Amino acid sequence: PLWVAALGDKNVAMTAEVADGWLPFLYFPEKAHQVWGEPLARGAAKRSADLAPLEICAGGMVAIGEGPETKALLDFMRPMYALYVGGMGARDKNFYNTITQKYGYVDEAIEIQDLYLSGKKEEAAAKVPAEMLANTNLVGSAGHVKERLAAYAEAGVTHLSVQPVGNDPVRTIEQLRDLMG
Repeated sequence: PLWVAALGDKNVAMTAEVADGWLPFLYFPEKAHQVWGEPLARGAAKRSADLAPLEICAGGMVAIGEGPETKALLDFMRPMYALYVGGMGARDKNFYNTITQKYGYVDEAIEIQDLYLSGKKEEAAAKVPAEMLANTNLVGSAGHVKERLAAYAEAGVTHLSVQPVGNDPVRTIEQLRDLMG
């Protein structure tokens, strides 16, 4: 199988046309259609009938539980998000920054990039929207994670790619399987 990690419109359209699967990054299920709906549709319109439907693999960090550790785990991801949104690519050509803006965080994306490129990486990380962290990962109570799983499924995700965190990653995956029911 051919799986493509693509984010830009032309590459996403090409992926929908010829690949078996797509590996988007920083995937926010509820906002994915507004970001990639048109390129996916354009590519799908050219897709050979000989190919099965495009599969989508997305996810993120997974931890199931409640309490302050949940916020701490999401905060743990802030520097990585700041690196991608603020520091990847050139100021005028950063796919992750563009995606963040298309998700509706225009001012935040610009500020994260300005801070990051000015060497203020911790300040940039602090500006990563909590909502974006919470909705591009599977971290929280069992009920919250179950809601996230439903959002991923509704957005067309066919495969999960997760990074279990915590003291017992095997148990975390077992819990995730139970929630997927």
